[in-house]
Amino acid sequence: MRLEIVLLVVLMALVTYVPRMLPSFIIGKIKIGKKTEKFLRLIPYTAMAALIFPGILNSVGDKAYYGLAGGAVAALLAYFKCPVVVCVIAAVAVDYILVMLP
Repeated sequence: MRLEIVLLVVLMALVTYVPRMLPSFIIGKIKIGKKTEKFLRLIPYTAMAALIFPGILNSVGDKAYYGLAGGAVAALLAYFKCPVVVCVIAAVAVDYILVMLP
């Protein structure tokens, strides 16, 4: 019984590791165009925006404008190339101030 569990864990680790490892060996041998490379570099930012935006709209219940104000402040600071931590803290501070106002 115990050996079966260890074997199961090892096999699950391999199944998880192999698909993550293979692209690192293959990607160096494939030539891709400049546009495709730029597209691939922008995917993480697009995915992050898609995950964050619904949270902005639902951040304070039915008052979506609180979240939009915080998101606008974060976007403005990001446009001026402020660090991510500064953008997040400023967005949270704006939301907090708006919620605390009467």
